[in-house]
Amino acid sequence: MTRFSELMSGQTLLPIIQADSPEQGVQIAKAMANAGLSLVEVVLRTEASLDALKAIKQEVPELKVGAGTVINSQILKQALDAGSDFIVTPAVSNKLLGELAQCVVPVLPGVSNTGEVLMAQEFGFEEQKLFPASLSGGAPFLAALSSVFQSVKFCPTGGVNPQNKNDFLSLSNVFAVGGTWVSKKEWVEQQNWQAITDACVEAQS
Repeated sequence: MTRFSELMSGQTLLPIIQADSPEQGVQIAKAMANAGLSLVEVVLRTEASLDALKAIKQEVPELKVGAGTVINSQILKQALDAGSDFIVTPAVSNKLLGELAQCVVPVLPGVSNTGEVLMAQEFGFEEQKLFPASLSGGAPFLAALSSVFQSVKFCPTGGVNPQNKNDFLSLSNVFAVGGTWVSKKEWVEQQNWQAITDACVEAQS
C-alpha cells in the first residue's frame, strides 16, 4: 500500500477545497494546480462535494484528488465510487478504522489525542492527521508525541495558518500541514482565483 506521504511526493501543503458547485471546485483546483501543487483534498461538507471531486478529476487530470470529512462507511463508499485517490477522516472509531484498513487507496485518519494515535497505529496507520491541530495541543503536543510514538508521522490540520505553519513543519514527525487559508471563502465568492494561486505558492515557500 502506498503511504499517504508518498502520494504527496514532497508537497508539504495539503490544500483543502470546499466547493458549493462542481464548477467552483474545478476553478479552485485549477488555481492550486497553477501554483505547482499536485494533490488536493475535497472536503465532503456540501451537497456538491462528490460532484466537484468527480469534475476536478476529469477537468484537472494532473491532480491527485482525495476526499476529506469521511466519517462512516456510507461516505467512504461514495468517496471511493467517485474515484477518490485518497481518503482523509476528521476522527476515528474502531469500526471506521476497521473499514479504512481494508481501503485500496492511501488513508490519513484523523486523531486528536494519544489514545486515538495508538488506536490508529494498532490498525497499521503510521501516518495520521492531527485535528483540530490548534485545539489539540498544536506543535508542542506533536513534539511531545515524537519520543513516544517514534514511527508515527503527522499532518496537522485545523487552525494552521501562515504564522504558525513553520512551527509544525519544523518538527521531525510532521510531513505536511493541511490548510483552508489558501482558498479563503471571500476569494472563492469573488472568483479571485489568482489569490488562491498566490497563497498556495507562498505556503510552500
